[in-house]
Amino acid sequence: MRILRQSLWAIALAGTLAAQVYPNRWVYVSRALQRDSDVEEIRSIARTAAAHGLNGILLAAGFDRIDLQNEAYFRRLAEVREIAAGLSLEIIPLFYSAGYASGILSHNRNLAEGLPVRDALFVVDGDEARLVPDPPVAFANGGFEDYAGNSAPGYRFHDGPGITTFIDREVVHTGTASMRFENFTANPNGHGRVMQEIPVRPYRCYRVTAWVKSEQLQPASGFRIQVLSPEGRALAPWNPRLPSTTDWRKLEFGFNSGRYSTVRIYAGIWGGKAGKFWLDDLSIEEVGFVNVLRRDGTPIRVVAEGSGTLYEEGRDFAAISDPQLNYRFDHDAPPIRLLPGTRIRDGERLRVSYYHGMSINDGQVTACMSEPEVLDILRNVARIIHQVLAPRKWMLSMDEVRAGGTCEACKRSQRTMGQILGNFITQGFLMIRDLNPEAEVWTWSDMLDPNHNAHGDYYLVDGAFTGSWENIPSDLGIVCWYYPKRNESLAFFSGLGFRTLAGAYYDGDTLENPLGWLEALAKTPRATGIMYTTWQNKYDLLADFGDLVSRRAIIQRMGPPPKPSAKFR
Repeated sequence: MRILRQSLWAIALAGTLAAQVYPNRWVYVSRALQRDSDVEEIRSIARTAAAHGLNGILLAAGFDRIDLQNEAYFRRLAEVREIAAGLSLEIIPLFYSAGYASGILSHNRNLAEGLPVRDALFVVDGDEARLVPDPPVAFANGGFEDYAGNSAPGYRFHDGPGITTFIDREVVHTGTASMRFENFTANPNGHGRVMQEIPVRPYRCYRVTAWVKSEQLQPASGFRIQVLSPEGRALAPWNPRLPSTTDWRKLEFGFNSGRYSTVRIYAGIWGGKAGKFWLDDLSIEEVGFVNVLRRDGTPIRVVAEGSGTLYEEGRDFAAISDPQLNYRFDHDAPPIRLLPGTRIRDGERLRVSYYHGMSINDGQVTACMSEPEVLDILRNVARIIHQVLAPRKWMLSMDEVRAGGTCEACKRSQRTMGQILGNFITQGFLMIRDLNPEAEVWTWSDMLDPNHNAHGDYYLVDGAFTGSWENIPSDLGIVCWYYPKRNESLAFFSGLGFRTLAGAYYDGDTLENPLGWLEALAKTPRATGIMYTTWQNKYDLLADFGDLVSRRAIIQRMGPPPKPSAKFR
C-alpha cells in the first residue's frame, strides 16, 4: 500500500494523470459458469471492483458455445447479470474467438483451419488403401546406439559433448545407450540440445516421437522439441509439458512440412538452470489421415498415379473421416476403404491430397475465418447473448490468430490474410450492430497492430496480416495490451482515428504496469479507458487498481504525502 500511495502522489505531483478519469474502467473475469461457486467468485470480484471505482466487467464465460449450454448455465448467468446490475457494473461479453476456437469447434470440429497435404502416396491392398512413406524418413542414430565417447554421429550438433551432453550406458529407454543432459550453467545460455537435419517431402504430414526422463529439471518449461524450417520458422510450436521429475515418458506431436524439403529438429532445453534429463528413441514418420478435416473448404482428391483418373468419394471409396479428430497426433490414421464396384484396382498407387488440423502450444486451435459456417454459428451466438444480456458494449476476442490462409476456403477468397482477418472482424461488428445499432464494439489490438502481430511469418499463417487495420470499421474500439509497445500502439491506433482502451496489469506483483499504461494513455487522443487484466485469477491488487484509475477513490484514499522510499527518490 505504501508503494501505491507513493505512486499516486508521484502522479499527482506530475500534474498529468491524477485528474484523468476514463469512462471505461473494467475488470477482466473468466469463469465457465459450470459451478455455483463461479457465481460467488464473480460476486466477490464485482463488489471489490464497484467499491473502488470500476464500472465494467469484461466477462469470458464460454459465450462462443452459449447455444450449447444447459439450464444451470443460464440460471448462473442470470445471477451474474443481477449482481452486476445491483452494483452499477456493465457486463461486456467476450466472444467471437477465431484464434482460440474451442467454442466454435465444439459445434463442428472440422471448422479448424486446414494445412494442406499434397500427393501423398497410398497403395491399395485388398479393399483398403493406406499411406506408404514417400520417401521413408528416419532419424539417424535416433537411439544414440552409435557413439564415440560422448559424441553421437548423425546429429548436426549437440551442445557441449562431455560438458552438458553425455552418452549414458546405464539409464536407457531401449537398447544400450541414451543421451543425458546436465550441467546447463556450463553453457553461456543454459542450453543443452541436439539437432538433426532431416529431408522431407513438401506439404506432407509427419509425426515425431521421443522418449524423455527427467530428474529435478529446472526450469522444466525450458524443455522443448522444435521443428524449424531452414530459415528458422517454427513449423510445430508445441509445449510438451515435461514434469520436473518423471520416469520415461513418450512425447509425440505432428507437423506439416509446408513448402520445405528439409527441416531441422531440435530436442533439449533452453535456459536450463539445474537437474538433468535423458533423451532416447527419437523417431519420425509420415502419417496419413490423422486429423483430416471434412468441410467444403478442405476437399479430398484421390487420383490414380499412372492414369490421372480422379476417383469419387461415395462411388469408388467410402466417406473419409477421422473419428478421433482431436488436432493431436496420438492416434492412428483411418485408411481409404474401397466400395463394391470401385474402379480402383488392387495394388494401385494413389496420390491423395487433403487438409488436416493441428493444435499448437498448449492445445490452441484456430478456426477458418473464410468458412461461412463459422459466421453462421457466431451469428446465432450473438443473438442469444443479446437476448440474455442486452449488452451496450461487446468485445470481439480476436487475438493471437495463429493459423490461416492455408485451406481452399481461404485461397478461394482471393484475399490477403490482412483482408481475411479484417473482413472477419467486420462481420462480427456488423452482426452486433444488426442486433443493437447503438452498441459499442471492441476488439484486442495485436492482430491489427504492426508493432505486434500484424505482420508476416506468423506461426502457421500463410501470408501476412499486414494492412489488417485498413479493413475494419472506423467505429471499432481497440484494446491495446502489449506493454513494451504501449506508446507506439496507442499512437498508431489513435492516429488512425480509433478509440482505445488499455489492457493493463497482467498478473504482476505491483501496479507498475498500470502506471505505465496511464502515462501512455494521458498522451493519447481518443483514449477511453483501462482494464485490470488477469489471466491467472490474481485479484489481490484489484482494489488498489480501482483507486488508481478512479479520481474519487484516489482523493479519498491518498491521505497526506508519504515519505518517499528509495524507489521514488
